[in-house]
Amino acid sequence: MQFFSHDLGIDLGTSNVLIYVDGSGVVIREPSVVAVDKNTGRILQVGSAARNMLGRTPGNVVAMHPLKDGVISDHEMTVKMLQHLFRASSKSTLFTPKPRVVICVPSGVTEVEERTVINAAIEAGARRVYLMEEPLAAAMGANLDIGGPNGHMVVDIGGGTTDIAVLTMNGVAVSSSIKIAGIAMDDAIVKHVRRKHGVIIGSTIAEDLKIQIGCVYPRQEDAAMTVKGRDAKTGMPRELTLTSSELFEPLRRPARIIADEVLSVLEDASAELVSDIAENGITLTGGGSQIWGMPQLLTERTGIACSVADDPASCVVYGCGKSLAWINRMTEGPINIARKRLLKG
Repeated sequence: MQFFSHDLGIDLGTSNVLIYVDGSGVVIREPSVVAVDKNTGRILQVGSAARNMLGRTPGNVVAMHPLKDGVISDHEMTVKMLQHLFRASSKSTLFTPKPRVVICVPSGVTEVEERTVINAAIEAGARRVYLMEEPLAAAMGANLDIGGPNGHMVVDIGGGTTDIAVLTMNGVAVSSSIKIAGIAMDDAIVKHVRRKHGVIIGSTIAEDLKIQIGCVYPRQEDAAMTVKGRDAKTGMPRELTLTSSELFEPLRRPARIIADEVLSVLEDASAELVSDIAENGITLTGGGSQIWGMPQLLTERTGIACSVADDPASCVVYGCGKSLAWINRMTEGPINIARKRLLKG
């Protein structure tokens, strides 16, 4: 680490933002939610405090996710959120230079979306911005040996996107990114509860249900949880108890879409890489991979052993943190342009 160096690794997720500071480890782990006063434009809260405001704010305050499907949907709010988190992640002094940052992006990101991420980070106070593909960072964070010619598969299920990639020789051989992940599962629960019980619940309650009793593979023991919502007809508060076997139905569809995409990525990989993956197994990362039964479902569908990485929600940011060791050799700017240059070369 250089004297006065100030390098950050950022997992800029739809649901959560994690920041790794060189030499200190992960120092920020906050929901990517911003609460703003509409009249003045002033940020009131960022992170957990803002998440608690979702659906509970007065007319002049709006609490929102500035990222959608793994990319920036509200540029101004993302800049303000990053400014706040940059300040919180470092003890800035007059002599501290602006940080150099490595930001993870989904593998299916477009050139325009990449430039939006770079511009937002620079406006928020970054000196230089480097981009890294999420599955590559996830594999590094999960301590997979991707340096050699041996093939490994990573399925990174985040909040907004699921990134699937076959990795070999420190690069991505085949990859796919779909907009079906944790938030799609929450939405499926919200729709199911309204359709079957006539009760409206918020996305935060749906997420709690998914984490506590949700499953994408039949459970041996049925778990139950009681939640409060609003009756769709009367508008009055109503309490109901849901079971994991009931939630299996709405959660099965998004999980199957993920499994189908894993199969299509395997079909696109070479026979040699697929035989390596069959031997090494598939590694699941990301917060969404922790839903009960995801490894069992993918093992059943692919015939390949699947396992969840240690601390899956932090794999991407740990991989980002590891990449800071060779930040001086990284290329600035969009990955897509760098890829085009390589292809031309």
